[in-house]
Amino acid sequence: MSVASAAPPVRPPARPPAPATDRPVPPAVLAAAHGLTVCGARPGIVEYTRRLWARRHFVTAFAAARQEALYTEARLGQLWQVLTPLLNAAVYFLIFGMLLGAGRGVPDYIPFLCTGIFVFTFTQTAVQTGARSLTDNVGLVRALHFPRACLPIAATLLQLRQLLLSLGVLTVILVAEGIPFTTRWLLAVPALFLLTVFNTGLALAMARIGARTTDFAQVLPFVTRTWMYVSGIFYDLSRISSGAPHAVVLLLDVNPALVYVGLMRFALIDSVTREQLPPHIWPLAAGWAAVAGCAGYAFFWSSEEEYGRG
Repeated sequence: MSVASAAPPVRPPARPPAPATDRPVPPAVLAAAHGLTVCGARPGIVEYTRRLWARRHFVTAFAAARQEALYTEARLGQLWQVLTPLLNAAVYFLIFGMLLGAGRGVPDYIPFLCTGIFVFTFTQTAVQTGARSLTDNVGLVRALHFPRACLPIAATLLQLRQLLLSLGVLTVILVAEGIPFTTRWLLAVPALFLLTVFNTGLALAMARIGARTTDFAQVLPFVTRTWMYVSGIFYDLSRISSGAPHAVVLLLDVNPALVYVGLMRFALIDSVTREQLPPHIWPLAAGWAAVAGCAGYAFFWSSEEEYGRG
């Protein structure tokens, strides 16, 4: 009798491997896997500067367009760009020069006053328009993707164009007052360049603050007006501060508005001597421009992703 061989045992089918995990994949990982980037993400400051420079033509065109639109509804049109600084100078001369006698003992008081008013107005309006540059153009900020620093820089450029027109008026005043043209007038070019860098940095910083706190633009005119009164715009500040404590005199001397106004007066008015200027005025002017320009630019860039989202 033969014995049948035993059949091999039947194995159950292999089970499919269980998934490694049931957790959802983070969106950042999915985006990186598919080569996606965050829309409107802040680039590095070097790349940001490169993009800003690539849009320099937009900045200049935007400033020019805003300047042409300033007085389009007025009958005298663009003539107001010349009349406005003249009327401001006339009003301040009437109040401070004639009624208060602030010009007594100040040689060439009319050029002295006009230079101070025109130069400080550049700083004042650049700061105030810079603070509103993002909120006034919020539709543009939300609709298009571009470096937001274009807007406060364009606002400063607009005020610089206004100042150049005012300086043309000032040249006529200087000639009418008998002030001779000298090579010292060339010093106005580097002084104006440093002032523009300083004002641009302030406008950038004020733009970030103004975008976060909309009421800030309402308070700013009172701040700049106070700044104007302590900057020797209407009178020779050195005569008033001669008997003040040394710390007060030092604070007044390093006041950037006084520094830049003093440089422009020294460049254009021959009766203004070096002894009337704060010591080390050129290093002060360069230092204020470097600090305000770099700090204001970095301060504005650090919040680039937040503009237009509130």
